[in-house]
Amino acid sequence: MSPAPSRFALSASLFLRLLAVVHLVAFASAWTQLAGLIGPHGLLPAQPFFDAVLRQLGPAEARDQLPSLCWFIGAGPAALTALCAAGVALSLLLFAGIAPAPALLGLWACYLSLCGAGQIFFNFQWDALLLETTLLAVFLAPWRLVPLWHTPSHEPPRLARLLLVWLLFRLMLLSGAVKLLSGDLAWRDLTALTFHYETQPLPTPLAYYAHQLPAWLHRAACAGLFTVELIVPFFFFAPRALRHRAALLTLTLMLLIALTGNYTYFNFLTAALCLLCLDDTALASHPRLLPRRVRHLCHVLRDRVYPGYLTQCHVLRDTGSAPAPSLTPGTPRRWHRWSVRVFAIFVLLYTTLDTLPALIRGLGPIPGFNPVATALAPYRSLNRYGLFAVMTNPRTELIFEGSDDTRTWLAYEFPHKPGDLARAPSWVAPHQPRLDWQLWFAALGSPAQNRWVLSLGEHLLRGTPEVLALLARNPFPATPPRHLRVVRYEYHFTDPAQRAATGQVWRRTPLDFYLPPSSLK
Repeated sequence: MSPAPSRFALSASLFLRLLAVVHLVAFASAWTQLAGLIGPHGLLPAQPFFDAVLRQLGPAEARDQLPSLCWFIGAGPAALTALCAAGVALSLLLFAGIAPAPALLGLWACYLSLCGAGQIFFNFQWDALLLETTLLAVFLAPWRLVPLWHTPSHEPPRLARLLLVWLLFRLMLLSGAVKLLSGDLAWRDLTALTFHYETQPLPTPLAYYAHQLPAWLHRAACAGLFTVELIVPFFFFAPRALRHRAALLTLTLMLLIALTGNYTYFNFLTAALCLLCLDDTALASHPRLLPRRVRHLCHVLRDRVYPGYLTQCHVLRDTGSAPAPSLTPGTPRRWHRWSVRVFAIFVLLYTTLDTLPALIRGLGPIPGFNPVATALAPYRSLNRYGLFAVMTNPRTELIFEGSDDTRTWLAYEFPHKPGDLARAPSWVAPHQPRLDWQLWFAALGSPAQNRWVLSLGEHLLRGTPEVLALLARNPFPATPPRHLRVVRYEYHFTDPAQRAATGQVWRRTPLDFYLPPSSLK
């Protein structure tokens, strides 16, 4: 007898709930930082930004280049709060299985609007990945209003699931390819991980210990990284045994990255995509592949998706004569299947043409593609990926210091980026402290390339409460300092002997003044 076809109703249901959790984290994380980043008294106020875009481009082109609900509801504090509140509410609806497809459309529109208003603070690759995943998931989710908890789930359209697997394939393959194609010798000679744990934006506490490992182990780990990123993705489309192993290897890589680096919800979102490579039989029969809390959710969802599954399994085990469990959830309606086919053809064609130039050197512009890419780019929903193409070494940090007399300087402390030499790295993911992250990028450039750093300095001199709320320690709690300077340092981890002797996790060397002593005058 030929084996029964793989079913993915349980995988899709679990994926949608994990996607809901990621959105909940993303919106809640952004909500806590809006006032200091893009509020009226923040570093880059959103409403003046929209007003400037409107004046420069005109109404029609402004809406084309910056698609956002803020054109209709404004970009003031109330509007930004409404976007985050709507995102949280829609995330809860999606998790509960209420109107999943409309909820996903709402989440996509709200997060796209938030990314536009957030400017450089919401311009990370995982922001784009979340938007693309959400848009593709609209075609995976059932179009109905009743909660999935009370009715059997639909088998998702095969093409809709494959589109999300194709996204996972592109994400992993391009992440490996850009490292080799960038020409960075640290990747080519497998030495990148000998300093990566130290120089990455926000290390975790375990990154300190990973950095101390011998060089040969770092090279071996780097070779394993390339194996998972360049070879394993092709097995996402292989027969089920190979496909499951490919998904588990990718999940393992995501776990290792999450243990050594704070990359917000990126690893969790990638792990959710990996679940779409695991069919329902694997999830139902081998739940120990998943963490305990996710395993419990699998049990609940399995009983809803396949009513009577456990009863049939017990009868089969006890008598040996019962038929195999029936894994036959409902199927989508015909209009849903046809819409997926049309969308899938477009996405596969577009993303293939967009990916080829990144993989093939010397490939010129593809005729007719650039106008389409230009029109779609503002929506940030069909993207080209590739993290850490060129490694940064050594680590530079910007230390903000205030003074009343230009002789005694006291340092401001940020919540998670390195500052105080005795303060160890911390756990922060899946929350993203976006100011801490952006300061890591600013240290790699100049003040002219990062004008917002001057705005941060001005707010510190003025003592703006909304901006000070983004910091961990303000050394001038009573009145703001009269003078401010920004010193650029080179930071390195101490070795275990130095840490034991001094209690310091970091050592640093001053490089230059990023911003010389300045005052409001």
